[in-house]
Order: sequence, then C-alpha cells, then structure tokens
Amino acid sequence: TSTFLSQKPKSELVRTSLRLLTSSAYRLQSECKKTLPVETCPGTDIQLVTQQVIQCAYDIAKAAKQLVTITTKENNN
Repeated sequence: TSTFLSQKPKSELVRTSLRLLTSSAYRLQSECKKTLPVETCPGTDIQLVTQQVIQCAYDIAKAAKQLVTITTKENNN
C-alpha cells in the first residue's frame, strides 16, 4: 500500500472517493467472477453481467478522476 492510502485522509471528499473506488473494485471483481466457467450458472445473464462490469469500471474511473481533481487542487493551495 502507498503512504497516501495508509494514512487517514482528512478531506471528506477524499474519503468518499476512496470508498467509491474500493466498493467499485470489489463489485468489479465479483461481477467478473460470474463470467468464469466455474462460476457461471445456466441462468447467468451474460449481457447483464457485462453491463454491471461496465458500470463498475465507470465508477472506478469516476472515483479516480475525483481523487486526481481533489489532490491537484490541494497541492496547488
């Protein structure tokens, strides 16, 4: 782990972004497991799983962008 993530962030915006990043990463892992042959059930809707994977990836990108924006602003102050 990096020093940034191991310290408790002071900014509520940073904490919120990190929570979104973490929860989205866990969701992405869970959704991707559903596509594995061992995990796939006959009733698995691959199209729905694909949409969920895309949404998780979007949420991860959104959280990462928020963190970059916040830290850039904090570093410029």
